[in-house]
Amino acid sequence: MSYPYQIRSLEQYRTDHQRSIQDPEGFWSEIAEHFVWKKKWDKVLEWNFTEPRVRWFEGAQLNITENCIDRHLADKADQPAIIWEPNDPSERTRTITYAILHKRVCQFAQVLRNNGVKKGDRVCIYMGMVPELAYAVLGCARIGAIHSVIFGGFSAQSIADRLADAQAEFIVTCDGAYRGAKDIPLKSVIDDALVGNQSVKRVIVYTRTRTPVSMIKGRDVWWEEEMEHAATQLEQTGSVHVPAEPMDAEDPLFILYTSGSTGKPKGVVHSSAGYMLWTNYTFVNVFQYQPKQVHFCTADIGWITGHSYILYGPLSAGATSVMFEGIPTWPDAGRFWDIVDKYKVNILYTAPTAIRSLMGFGTEPLEGKDLSSLQVLGTVGEPINEEAWHWYDEHIGKKRCPIVDTWWQTETGGVLISNLAGITPAKAAWATLPLPGVQPILVDEKGAPVTERDENGMLKGNLCIQGPWPSILRTTYGDHERCRQNYFATYDNLYFTGDGALQDADGNFRITGRVDDVLNVSGHRIGTAEVENAINCHAGVVESAVVGYPHAVKGQGIYAYVIISHFHQDAEQTRKDILQTVTRVIGPIAKPDQIQFVSGLPKTRSGKIMRRILRKIAEGETENLGDTTTLLDPGVVKEIVEGRG
Repeated sequence: MSYPYQIRSLEQYRTDHQRSIQDPEGFWSEIAEHFVWKKKWDKVLEWNFTEPRVRWFEGAQLNITENCIDRHLADKADQPAIIWEPNDPSERTRTITYAILHKRVCQFAQVLRNNGVKKGDRVCIYMGMVPELAYAVLGCARIGAIHSVIFGGFSAQSIADRLADAQAEFIVTCDGAYRGAKDIPLKSVIDDALVGNQSVKRVIVYTRTRTPVSMIKGRDVWWEEEMEHAATQLEQTGSVHVPAEPMDAEDPLFILYTSGSTGKPKGVVHSSAGYMLWTNYTFVNVFQYQPKQVHFCTADIGWITGHSYILYGPLSAGATSVMFEGIPTWPDAGRFWDIVDKYKVNILYTAPTAIRSLMGFGTEPLEGKDLSSLQVLGTVGEPINEEAWHWYDEHIGKKRCPIVDTWWQTETGGVLISNLAGITPAKAAWATLPLPGVQPILVDEKGAPVTERDENGMLKGNLCIQGPWPSILRTTYGDHERCRQNYFATYDNLYFTGDGALQDADGNFRITGRVDDVLNVSGHRIGTAEVENAINCHAGVVESAVVGYPHAVKGQGIYAYVIISHFHQDAEQTRKDILQTVTRVIGPIAKPDQIQFVSGLPKTRSGKIMRRILRKIAEGETENLGDTTTLLDPGVVKEIVEGRG
């Protein structure tokens, strides 16, 4: 057996979970012994949730890239680390072995050093899903620079905000990216984001689409030329190897921006050692990964799923990871199944949104596709509904592949609640049981543990976690108080997830969705305040309120109630203009699915918008809206209901 810490039975799961709670220091120190350290730890764990302060493996030194690459060179040098499938199926695929990955990552690490990047510097990465994105991420980690990957769908304004927050001085991008039938002009968006920026010193540009771009002398350089120069330098030393920078266990590895309940995105900071340990441990156990299996996570590396389960988790386990540039429905809805067939994929990890979208095409796209290599299926990003779960089970897994329904967040770094494939019981649309080291608890609005079961035997409450696991977020970049307020101040001594959940009599958890002002649209978290701010940027908008509502494909859709000035009475044109404004300010992922123009919003006498009422109306509930007599103008509700149709 390749992984001594892999759980192989339900009994072992129970034993390991119990031990991880009773003796976390002993449990995790044993697992940590299976990694490469430059210096061992003085103390395994120190924590309090009041400040909050969490420290794992204090005093230890390591570099995550040695664990993801170097240690595999002895026995896996020629094994594929990454198999890259391009957007266009007629384009040549690329297989990057561990030896090639080592060479390219070292080369790019040298490029970064040549361009003045030092340990602790923030490097913003805005690229398409090409192997060079992996080289850039790992190259940063190699020299101790902090990477911040921004999803290729974000607008120039969103990028400018993130650059300013991270105080980034370096950017790695592409001329453009392919996504389905679209060409995304990435460098052009970066140029717009840099208007007025005084801090960015260097922009490294990789050639992908051959889109004409503006290259500013002294600031912009070509990836290919820089890599060639670095290769020559390394050849002169007689080695392709660039030594990995020693990193303290708690040194930041990356910043990843996620939406919050205010308009400003927050930069979640993950550490080096704890994050590495957790992504590896959860990858090996949740998917029950076996040596030489092919793992296909369909996510974009711009999101946490891509960080943890395309790159760091699989690579630290010496796995083979498929990286896909395109979208599931282009050039047709059989694309995922073509990839599974082509590479004999054993583990498929995708989003409920993708599954629901592909369900809509029926089973015809599956015809002639050999899916017999599949052994494990997984879902991520949002709760999966039962209909989609059963379709996935029947048509993709042929009822012989366990489905792991994984629940976790950008802030958690990796999976916290999930069944373990074929080891612990699955339950359709339920995340089921916590991983070792994770202690979930359901609490009421006052923070008291929920103890009374409903008529179905369920506990129902707000999902919190007691105590830290190794990859818990350490802070929000540059604003630790925001981290405390967002995650640790709501309930004493608990990490508040922002999600509601059910728990059955067997201890299984089912996530019911967000209970704060954050939407989960196609697995992407979008703050309602962020969308409202974008809508309010439109000159004709007086005020807006945004809520989520059930959406057949996306899980949650965005419903916007908008008050417009009397100068903007062309409703259809204004609607289009608002959508364009949101696209410009945030990006197309945040465009409202429904915009309802209203003359007023339901507000309390203190001026608070009653989003609870708006949420019910958006969901089609027009009768049981609760007490509206305390509103400043109760008549507004009647008008909104009638306008909803």
